[in-house]
Amino acid sequence: MGRSVLRVLYTVLAVAAGVLSSTVNVSLDSAIPGSDATNTTVLGMLGWLAGIGAAVMLVWRHRWPLLVTGIALVPPVLLTGDSMAALIALAALTARYVGWWRWSAATVVAAATGLAVWRDAGRHPQLSIAEAWVPTGTTAGKLAGVVVTALLFTAVPLTVGIVRHSLAETRRRIAEQEALRDQVARREEQARIAREMHDVLGHRLSLLSLQAGALEVTAAATPGAAEAAKTVRTTARQSLDDLRQVIGVLRTTGFADRAPGGPAEPPQPTLSDIPGLITGARQAGLAINVTVLLDQASAAPAPLGTAAYRILQEALTNVLRHAPGAPAEVSVRGGPGAGLTLEVVNALPPHPVPSPGSGTGLTGVNERISVLGGTLTAGPADDRTFVLRAWLPWAAPAP
Repeated sequence: MGRSVLRVLYTVLAVAAGVLSSTVNVSLDSAIPGSDATNTTVLGMLGWLAGIGAAVMLVWRHRWPLLVTGIALVPPVLLTGDSMAALIALAALTARYVGWWRWSAATVVAAATGLAVWRDAGRHPQLSIAEAWVPTGTTAGKLAGVVVTALLFTAVPLTVGIVRHSLAETRRRIAEQEALRDQVARREEQARIAREMHDVLGHRLSLLSLQAGALEVTAAATPGAAEAAKTVRTTARQSLDDLRQVIGVLRTTGFADRAPGGPAEPPQPTLSDIPGLITGARQAGLAINVTVLLDQASAAPAPLGTAAYRILQEALTNVLRHAPGAPAEVSVRGGPGAGLTLEVVNALPPHPVPSPGSGTGLTGVNERISVLGGTLTAGPADDRTFVLRAWLPWAAPAP
């Protein structure tokens, strides 16, 4: 709003200056002693009309700078008007154009300004405005004064236009950088959502598959079948809830700047949720020995707790998927200043179990760890065991 008001104000002042200069110019021409009154009046009126027209055209100088500048050059070049309108239009032109167009227009406007100043300096001393600073004793002095005056008059709008162009380019580059940052943030958010989908749904659906298998095997035993059916139903409901939450996020208009009141993002797990993760894996039939030695676990940063939970979740899912029935050793150690170390060791099956999507989970784990500045090693330690070891930085609290 403020910029529009300023533009209107500048336009009104520019038109007023053009009208005033044209009126003063024709008044001076008609008052020249010893001149042909008829001829002076005709030329003066034509110059006045052309000057008024050029002044009115200044309203559109920002939309059509070339056309308006060309029209504003008519009074000083072809008639007896001045170059006020042309100088004002030059500022808009140089703010829009660069290179050849800018300097050519500046040269033509400077020449027209010089012609108008020369004409004014040739009037009667009592009626000349330029006579106050342009020496008229000699032709060389007069010419030098006219050239200097024209250059100074032209330099002002030229500088204003160049500065405005530079500011506009700066704003454009800042806008492009902000758009690029927004695009990068959106892509990072998409990658994060993809990891969440894989980690959350992959783990729960793997448990669901195992529980369904257990239900099929124990269908003959009523108590076991009932308990397994309950677990399958609970896990399926949790999977659907997670799926709805993720789809709700994906349906929003943006990732990095979701609108207020949209679907809420599910709460992220922390270090305190790891026991529940272990319990769920044990219910799925995974034999786990757990060692947890943490210092100030409740004070762990939220990104660290979420990453640790997801890493363990992916590791246990891989054990259930690729080495069903194999026991696992889980170790969680660390504290502020020392970092957090996660280790999952499981026996390798005699025959590898094929599974769709193999390898994508470890890729997501590696991305999580890289974001936090940690390290990851995963692979067979020998022919009988597989080891996943991750270290995450855990900054010490400020003193």
